[in-house]
Order: sequence, then structure tokens, then C-alpha cells
Amino acid sequence: MKRAILAIFVIGLFAVSGFAQTYTVASDTTWPPFEWADTEGNLLGFDLDVMRCIAVLQGFEIDIVSYDWDIIFDDVGIGRVDIGASGATITDERELKVDFSDPYWTSDQAVLIRVDSGLNIVTALSGGAVVGAQVETTGAGFVQGLIDEGIDVVLQEYSLYPLSVIDLINGNVDAVIQDEPASQASATAEDELTICGVIKTNENFGFFVAEGDPNGLLALLNDGVAQLKDLGVYDNLVRAYMGTDITKVEAAWKASIGLLNAGNVVDFAESMADLSN
Repeated sequence: MKRAILAIFVIGLFAVSGFAQTYTVASDTTWPPFEWADTEGNLLGFDLDVMRCIAVLQGFEIDIVSYDWDIIFDDVGIGRVDIGASGATITDERELKVDFSDPYWTSDQAVLIRVDSGLNIVTALSGGAVVGAQVETTGAGFVQGLIDEGIDVVLQEYSLYPLSVIDLINGNVDAVIQDEPASQASATAEDELTICGVIKTNENFGFFVAEGDPNGLLALLNDGVAQLKDLGVYDNLVRAYMGTDITKVEAAWKASIGLLNAGNVVDFAESMADLSN
């Protein structure tokens, strides 16, 4: 009897004290401005700070882990990790493995070239040009689609997008195709690179969870994004991360993260926006 009373007391104590559920968030942290690791190992990016803010508003904790892109959908899909937040376009193929949230971002593909290459949006994607893209991305899929249509272009796939950008700088590929915000980040960081054109693909990004949403997370994620938009937090995070200098963003994040850790999502996002620009 005493043990039963003790067990009831302990359960009640946990309920009253508000111990929050912790969910693991998987992200391919090599792709600014959506997610990356700074030199000190801090994981930051638009997706990750949106997830952190949602967690504060919805009353749960998150543990963000760096994950390989080529297994992220498989592992989230079977519940090995709880949430995927990795700049992922919602596609029919991926929805066979995971369940997506409502779209939170719309993106197009942009083509990066070297400033001195003399290429344009047409010549960068034809005439035998070698185009780099990360494996199993919609950028790689677009180039493969050109090949399937008989256009003379060569797809060079990489395990990570930064490797393709390095090869572009070194002249080993003629162009790199990736989502526009990431291409903007690359062009801002590297004086040798520029965007020669944008392809309107109108891709919708979504967060994703295990098939069937066993933890009931999609409603929390969708409602969380809606709250962030209503509070102005979402727009400030866009202003902080999109089209800005990554080094300024990193400094802003270090100066602002204490506000988020204290649960103040509004002031955190406003501080990020002001200090990044």
C-alpha cells in the first residue's frame, strides 16, 4: 500500500512540476541559412530557430542532432528520431516514408556559377556543362530531368552541398543548383560566386515526422508556425536569416540566444533581426 501511495505521489509530482516531453530533431546541419554549425559547434539556422521557438510556445523540449541527409527520411519515418527539420521539399516520394507538416516556406532553385565563367542560365545548364547538386535533392532531380529530356548536361552529385560549392570555386564543375536562399548564402560568403538565374519551381518546405504521426506532433508544429506568424516572430526570423551575412547572423545568435532560453520568443526574434542587418 505504501509503495502504491508513493507511486501516485511521484506521478503527481511530475505532473505538477511540468516536466516537459523531449523530442529529438534531426537536421542536415550543412546548409545555411536553414541549418548549419558554427566553429564552436552551435547549431543554428532558420529551421532550427523556428523549431526552438515552437518548442517554447508548445511546452516541449527539443534535442537537435546533426544527421546525414541520405538517411534522414528513413530514420524519421520509422521513429528513430522524432522530427525532421532540414529544408525539405514536400514530395510524393518522401511522403511514402514520412508525414509532413503544413508548408512553412516556398522556394525556387537558383544556379550558382563563378563570376568569371561567362555562363548564363542557359549555357550553365546545357552544352555539356557539369552541374553539381547534393544527392537526393530536388536540385539534383531537376538536372536529371533535363538529362532525361535529352539536354546535354552532366549531373555531378555530392554527399553534401558545401562540397559542390568548393568544387565550383575550384573549377571542377561549371555550376551548382540548389534552393535560392542557400545559393544566396553561398554567393554572399564567396566573392568568386554569383547567381546567374532562378528557376521557378515553387517548392514547399515542410517539417516531417514518422509515418502516421504516432506522437501527435503535426498539430503542434502547424499551430506553432501559425502562432509565430501571428506574433511577428516568423517574419523577424526571415529578416534575420534570409539574404544576410552568415557571420553577422552567428554573432546575432550568440547575443540573442539567452532571450530564447528564457522563453522570450518575441524579443529573441526581434534581436536576431536587428543585429543581423
